[in-house]
This record gives sequence, structure tokens and C-alpha cells, in this order.
Amino acid sequence: MLWHIAISHYNEKARWALDWKGIDHDLRAPLPGPHMAAALWLTRGAHKTFPILQIEGRTIGDSSAIIAALESYRPDPPLIPTDPAERRRALELEEFFDEELAPHVRLLAFHELRRDPAAADRFVATLLPPSLARMGPVREIGARGASVFAQLRYSVADAAAAELARSKILVALDRLERELEDGDRTYLVGEAFSVADLTAASLFMPLVQPPEGPNQLDFPEPLKRFRDPLRERPGFRWVEEMFSRHR
Repeated sequence: MLWHIAISHYNEKARWALDWKGIDHDLRAPLPGPHMAAALWLTRGAHKTFPILQIEGRTIGDSSAIIAALESYRPDPPLIPTDPAERRRALELEEFFDEELAPHVRLLAFHELRRDPAAADRFVATLLPPSLARMGPVREIGARGASVFAQLRYSVADAAAAELARSKILVALDRLERELEDGDRTYLVGEAFSVADLTAASLFMPLVQPPEGPNQLDFPEPLKRFRDPLRERPGFRWVEEMFSRHR
């Protein structure tokens, strides 16, 4: 059982790893916000967010820990290289994109949604059950709640933080392209798809919006203006290719 948030890029890491390994699993998706109480209950206070995987009597939080556990549970097809040097490099890249990209993608998205009520309304509709998503007052309450939650959790109203997020995303895209240029690579580590590729592609997913990913979001205009010039960059196209080939 994977407890997840459908739109989350960290959660996409775990979903993709489970699918890559061919592990049958059910998905549970409580509403974002209240999901934190579920996470604390499931992990006895160890984790306050998703993804959380329950497998063979174990409860595992954190997308990187989930991938490591899945590698032990079902080694083939592998995600973590066996060669020591390649293993170190793959895990270092996973940590880089986890820490230096993913939080900034999330902050920038919520920052722009918070400033665009119409886009926030459309976004909330993707999170609600269809019967509730059709009710305008419910969406309005949900959008207000999402805005308050995002501000309390991530301080998304801060314009300086949003500007930093833009620069961090570009730094991560530069790093991705440098890594791929080193030896004209298809994959970030070695000659095969690994946790490094899965992580980078998953965490760029909200910006790139590949069709193989989860819900396609209708971006606020400022976010579109930030993204559109990136479409022709090699790193952007690489994310699309990884989803097309392996998702």
C-alpha cells in the first residue's frame, strides 16, 4: 500500500519506483492537508507527510528510503548501481535533486497559485473527488485552505523566496545538463536508467508536465512565462524523454 499525494513530485518518485520494479500495490490518497495527520498516525510520529509505503509489515516514509527498501525487496530490475563508484554518484545526485531542486519547484508553484485565484480554483478541483470538484463553494473553501496551508508549511508568500526558487531551479537544470554532457550521456550514471534519472525526472515533473505523469496542471501565467523559455533546453527535453521511455 502506498499512501500518496497524486500531484506531488516526491510521491511520483515512489510511484515510479514501484512500477519500475513491477510491484503490485494499492494507492491511498487522503486530501492534502489532512494527510499530515494520517502520516503521523501511520508512522507513529516519525513522518508528517507522504509518500509512505506499507510492505510486508513495514511502514516506510520518505521517497529515498522507499527506493532503498524496494531495492532490497526486489533487486531486479535495479535502480541503484552495484558498482561502488556509480552507486555513490547515483545516490549523490538523488540527494542533490531532492534537496536543491524539489523544494524550490514546490514553493514556486504554490507562490504563483496563491496569487492567481482562478488557477488555484482549477488546481483544487484536481485534488477533490469529482462530486465535490463540481461544487464552486467547496472549491473556493478548498483554495483558501490550500493557500493558508501552503503559507504555514512552506512560506510561499515570500517574494524573495520565490525569486530564490527560480534561480535554484535554473541551477539544478544547469547541473542536469552538465552531467549529461559529460561523455554525451543518455543516463546520468553508467549506461542504464537508475535512481539518479528517476529522481531528476520526477522532481522536474511539475515544471515539465510530461503526458505520462499525473494530472496536467493549468499553470498561472507567471509560471508559464518562466517555463516556456526552458522548453528547448536539453535538460527539459531529457525529462520528457525519460518519461516517454521509462514511465
